[in-house]
Amino acid sequence: MGAEELDTLLGDPWDPQNPAGHAAALAADERAEMFAEGERRLDRYGLNAEFVPAAYGGRLTSADRLADVQRTLWRLDPSLAAGHGFSSFIGWVNVWVAGTDDQRREAASLLLGGGRIAAAFHELSHGNDLASAEFAARRDAGRWLLTGRKEVVGNLRRAEAFVLFARTADTAGSRSHSQFLISRAALPAGSVRDLPRAGSSGLRGLQLGGMELRDCPVPAGTLLGKEGEGLESAMRAFQITRAVIPSFMTGPLDTALRAAIGFASGRRLYGATAADLPYVRSVIARAHADLLAVDAVSTVVLRALHLSPAVSLYAPAAKYLTSRMALDAFEDLRSVLGAQGYLREGPYAIFQKMARDAASATFIHISRSACLAAMLPALPRLARRSWLLSPPAARELFEPGGALPPLDPDRLSVGAPTEDPVMGTLAAIGDGAGDRAGGGPAARFAARFAAELRELRDACLALPPRDITIGASPAAYALADRYSVLLAAASALALRDRFGDAELLGVLDRLAGRLGGASVLTDAERAGVEEQLYLAAAARHRDRELFDLTARRLPGQGGQP
Repeated sequence: MGAEELDTLLGDPWDPQNPAGHAAALAADERAEMFAEGERRLDRYGLNAEFVPAAYGGRLTSADRLADVQRTLWRLDPSLAAGHGFSSFIGWVNVWVAGTDDQRREAASLLLGGGRIAAAFHELSHGNDLASAEFAARRDAGRWLLTGRKEVVGNLRRAEAFVLFARTADTAGSRSHSQFLISRAALPAGSVRDLPRAGSSGLRGLQLGGMELRDCPVPAGTLLGKEGEGLESAMRAFQITRAVIPSFMTGPLDTALRAAIGFASGRRLYGATAADLPYVRSVIARAHADLLAVDAVSTVVLRALHLSPAVSLYAPAAKYLTSRMALDAFEDLRSVLGAQGYLREGPYAIFQKMARDAASATFIHISRSACLAAMLPALPRLARRSWLLSPPAARELFEPGGALPPLDPDRLSVGAPTEDPVMGTLAAIGDGAGDRAGGGPAARFAARFAAELRELRDACLALPPRDITIGASPAAYALADRYSVLLAAASALALRDRFGDAELLGVLDRLAGRLGGASVLTDAERAGVEEQLYLAAAARHRDRELFDLTARRLPGQGGQP
């Protein structure tokens, strides 16, 4: 089992007669329902086994395998991907991180049997500020009494169990909350008031529920980990989910790019096709480069989850940048489709669904601004102790598909990392480029990004203490933004052997553009790079190949636009 087998089981998504294709997914979205046929096929595949480690009977052996399978679903229907399985993965990871062996086996058995685990963490009044969560659990004669509200929780009504984040102490600080693993069936009848689904512009099929409880009793054994360690456990678990989520963005963007190329190739304007217009070719080329950049940084972060303690910084950085790049690419591609980019019917209607779903998905688990805030405390420390000082990362970090040690949540730390090997790699590549007189465009880019790293180091060293907190200045947040771009640039440079020449230059050019300043490429060089990128994207579209670094061929013979 794997992504290719899942692709085959789901069939050609562009075939309008496929009951598990885009047309059926769009119809379900119009009804604001989960995609029923998609769910039936995922049950046949046994999707939940992808979330459970092999030690507990599942198929989870590496983060990149999990991401590969999930990207297949996100290309088809993000609501299905988030609602059928990934919301359970978010809940399960917290059990895996904090639970006893018995609790882990109980949760694994539930998932492997086709059940669901919801993750009831956030509250609308507090957003990503978990330390301020008000939902309370208090001890009472050998049990816990639960009181409070949780809103906008994926699959809450139809989940057999849920992981609950609740306040267990009235004092402020990091030891005031705990986690609980609760079986829905074990709750006393009538103790839960289900709240209506909140409306949403995207992910309309995702079952977003809420609940309200008052003095609802649960057994003492439902506590996950030790009392007061809920926030610490969540921060460790979030490193896993935040490292995996960025890779999903290539899914809806692949579908959007496929729709745009298909439309431009068939739309006739001024005696030629829209695809013959230089502007259209440039937009498609740039979107393809953005997708490859997203894939490069997410690939490295997925492997860092197994190999590097710096994943606590890499994960929010990638989550922030990939969602931002994907949304920008959607807006650019919409200019190619014009009115077709908004229509909810017709051969290109999947574009508007993907655009809406991708925008909503960027808030799954953590918002972009919260990602930047999570990064800030690490930057001055790394600027002082690591950047330009640490050796390059081990080569295995940049070998997609290479062997990895088992994913071990016990090795994840909630503290800021003391080393940043990816930036060490960027510094080494940049120094090497600077030593080569008259180097080509790739060497010029490497030197440019290394210089940007030196400037970032100086700026981060000058940050006052207040600028590494949630109340940091806009200038401090901008430094975190710049770090995320350098992380992607370092990833692309380290993976340069995986790119064609024009692909690498296109990716680096798009990333450099996010930093501002003088262009590395001349106008003529950029025009040549973008033309080669467009031709490569058109060839992948024609040959039914993915637009990511794998270029894997998709099943089917026709049907795509």
